[in-house]
Amino acid sequence: MAEVCFWLCLLLLFYAWVGYPLLVALASLFAPPRPLPTGKPATASVIVAAFDEQAHIEKKLRSMLAQDHAAAFEIIVASDGSTDDTVALARAVAAGDARVRVLDLPRRGKADALNDAALVARYEVLVFSDADTYWVEDTLRQLLAPMADATVGSTVGNVSIPRLGRALSLGDRLYRRYEAFMRKAESRLGWMASADGGLFALRRELFQPVPPQVTDDFFLTTCAPMNGKRIVYVDEAVVLDRGVDEPERQFHRRRRITARGLQSLAARRELMNPLRFGFTAVALVSHKLIRRLAPLALAPLFVCNLLLWDEGAFYRLALCAQLAAYIVAVVGLFDRAGRLPKPFRFASFMLVSMTGMVAGLWRFSIGRRFERWNPKFNR
Repeated sequence: MAEVCFWLCLLLLFYAWVGYPLLVALASLFAPPRPLPTGKPATASVIVAAFDEQAHIEKKLRSMLAQDHAAAFEIIVASDGSTDDTVALARAVAAGDARVRVLDLPRRGKADALNDAALVARYEVLVFSDADTYWVEDTLRQLLAPMADATVGSTVGNVSIPRLGRALSLGDRLYRRYEAFMRKAESRLGWMASADGGLFALRRELFQPVPPQVTDDFFLTTCAPMNGKRIVYVDEAVVLDRGVDEPERQFHRRRRITARGLQSLAARRELMNPLRFGFTAVALVSHKLIRRLAPLALAPLFVCNLLLWDEGAFYRLALCAQLAAYIVAVVGLFDRAGRLPKPFRFASFMLVSMTGMVAGLWRFSIGRRFERWNPKFNR
């Protein structure tokens, strides 16, 4: 029994983190490239939900206003009851550029802020971007270019972390690259079912109001496959972000993302039906559901491995490898100055992330929800 449990847990972890990415990567090698049709550039309404973002909002707006985009675009700042100078700073920028509009909304949550902004948007495509990230000059044009293809309903940008801190932000950067690797493959295959990220676009006619208690980027990008349209990953549409160094913040971030992600999957459960959505459903289950369930296999894997110590050299080696990985991760947690080699920091990131995912699974299973959106908890 212990041996069966060991192998089931090992296969689950392998498929979630290695097997599925390799399968889609190999399959994508045989997918013919889709030529990008030429056409008139799409107009865009860029929506930025903000809560107490006085440290970032002006630089954010300047980076967007500097975009090299041939078609008209506007920027809507939806302040969700900010208590600092976010609104005043945004209005100061708007006073010098009519493309910027500012909504000073009461504190009701990010979903309501996004929904209110979408209601007043004027243009063909809705673009959503976090308030504390910055665009490079060609981001908007690159993000909207695939919209010339009528089969494309949503596009997703590349969230890059150019500067690292001294601790867990290394793991953030590597994880972003790992996700980008999978998204490229899924996008090439036409299987991409959703995206998490600080930059994405959606055709305005596909927009559905964001319900409370879901991850807004997941819910909005899934509007495309729900309506028979593709999601395309655009590696050249770059937005600059920062990683999270502190273990406590990384834990709370992963816990929130996991709990809200599962709530989002529940809200879009019909999209996981392969009879209706084919390989898109398989990709969604593999990438989003199995990935989030996989950390539950870590504890039984370790316990079963202990019970199998006398069953051969392979099991002894496997147990030693697990112990070494946990020791490296724990030691890395105490290296706040970043003096140890990078594998220690990455192992710590993985340990904190997996622990946070288990906590998020537990929170979701007992029905507890995150009532308030506060982006400061993600930094």
